[in-house]
Amino acid sequence: MKKKLLLIAVMILASAFVAYAEDTNESNITATERRYDGAGRVEKAETNLRRLISPNYQMASGPDAEFNAILENFIFGEIFSRGNLTDSQRQIILLTIMTTNQNHEQLRRVASAALRNDLLTPIEIKEVIYMCTPYIGFPKVLTTLIEVNEIFTQNGIAFPLESQSTVTEETRFERGLELQNMVTGGMVERMIANVPGDQRHIHDFITALAFGDFYSRSGLDVRTRQMIIFVILSALGDSERQLRGHIQGNLNVGNNREFLIDVITQSMPYIGFPRTLNALTLLNEVED
Repeated sequence: MKKKLLLIAVMILASAFVAYAEDTNESNITATERRYDGAGRVEKAETNLRRLISPNYQMASGPDAEFNAILENFIFGEIFSRGNLTDSQRQIILLTIMTTNQNHEQLRRVASAALRNDLLTPIEIKEVIYMCTPYIGFPKVLTTLIEVNEIFTQNGIAFPLESQSTVTEETRFERGLELQNMVTGGMVERMIANVPGDQRHIHDFITALAFGDFYSRSGLDVRTRQMIIFVILSALGDSERQLRGHIQGNLNVGNNREFLIDVITQSMPYIGFPRTLNALTLLNEVED
């Protein structure tokens, strides 16, 4: 049974790579043209880990030292050294994925490191987590907030934090519609024109809740919020239509192709190759 499951997993990964390669002409690249340079990654990993996690961080330790060495050298030696993302943007991506996937132990480490290194403010951390709500649901966000509030308490952060709300009961829908049109390029009415009448309320909720109550909040700018949505949908892996739409939304608000590739590269160790390749395939399709 284990061998059968392993074979299925390998076949899924291979299929995802083949689909991606066909879309990007990767199959036309010869072995001699592919240049992989991992030089210095061990030293980079040690520098990044001691800079971001702890000055006394012990490399490749514990009962799974060999696995930890692979993880540390790849994530902190290669991924964290690639692209043009800031450390703060990388922490936002990690918080988003840990919240989406409910990896609470890792989330606590990321949140603690972000506070300790002054990479994110308490408000920014909370806003990242709040922003996940329309896409993963209230229960998962509530569970995550319990963990984060405990971290805040340990760091002497007082509650409640300053309000970031910018809407009232009277303005939340209209403000949400305004933001939704900005992200979609004014396509909202066309998008819902053919929605059956008995489902129209769902789209009203999307406008009022996702865009009115959450997207409109201060604490994070529009480009960061759109990046967060891109990361959530990439991590979920089963929302291709929504991901395609929010790739276009990212482009509409100024998050260009290079930036989105950096974001998905940073996400890859935490969401796996299949979801990474799927996101890249959709990015290529949208740009075409």
